[in-house]
Amino acid sequence: MALGVFSRLKQGLSRSTQQLSGGISAVFRQRRLDDAALEELEDLLISADLGTEAAGRVIAMFRRSRFGKEVTDEEIRQSLAAEIAGILAPVARPLELDPAKQPHVVLVVGVNGTGKTTTIGKLALQYREQGKRPVLVAGDTFRAAAVEQLQIWGERVGAPVVAGGAGADPAGLAFDALTRAQAERADVLLIDTAGRLHNKAALMEELRKIIRVLRKQDPSAPHSVLLVLDATTGQNAVQQVRVFKEMVEVTGLVVTKLDGSARGGIVVALAETFGLPVHAVGVGEQAGDLRPFDAAEFAQGLVGIQAPAAS
Repeated sequence: MALGVFSRLKQGLSRSTQQLSGGISAVFRQRRLDDAALEELEDLLISADLGTEAAGRVIAMFRRSRFGKEVTDEEIRQSLAAEIAGILAPVARPLELDPAKQPHVVLVVGVNGTGKTTTIGKLALQYREQGKRPVLVAGDTFRAAAVEQLQIWGERVGAPVVAGGAGADPAGLAFDALTRAQAERADVLLIDTAGRLHNKAALMEELRKIIRVLRKQDPSAPHSVLLVLDATTGQNAVQQVRVFKEMVEVTGLVVTKLDGSARGGIVVALAETFGLPVHAVGVGEQAGDLRPFDAAEFAQGLVGIQAPAAS
């Protein structure tokens, strides 16, 4: 089972792997690790969206440990995977529901098109499979497609969806949904939200209003604020984290669409820059392709190592 899971992740990361691993093979067939080689490697890491901070950290490690030595591409991959895993390990933390909260309230935020609604559906399905009772809130009331999409997921999962008409007040929906979820002793309340960054002030006020209204019912809500990011946007994801951290207290990240991106390294940049938990990554369209984030698996898949290290 573990190998099957690793294979799915590796397949999902294939475009990122081709860029990074292919570049490593081109630079390091058999070569002395000198200043020129390190500069080429640093350029390669930055072009793979690891970001300048993480790339600098990796290069400093190679300079300390291997400078002036003959290296092969496989040695570079192994060392690179270990260093990337070290950066990612502190942020690889699953989203834990607090059983003392009924429900545990999860506010899901992000710009339009990142996969917020699909992520909510997949999370709801996973919770149902664990025997938990989710309630969903169609809080992106400006996009009819988002409401319909969440209702389809609700039917598929067997979870109630609280929705209103076009332009309904998202805060009012969230309040009604929390009241219902408390009465039904649901385990988790998953709230979809709009993501219209072109009008940041209006979006900020909408999100803060949702939080204010939730806290009239439960002063500790929301218990988690998930920011969903699209890997295909590369370094734009870093800016999105900054913007949403200004608006709300983001507690964790979900990175989607890694299967459609050559920019999987952005996860490393996010870890190095913000240190926020990465709860899950999306590597495909199927519900099972939203996977808990594993640092070692991800690092090995990213650099093109063929199989997980033996435990």
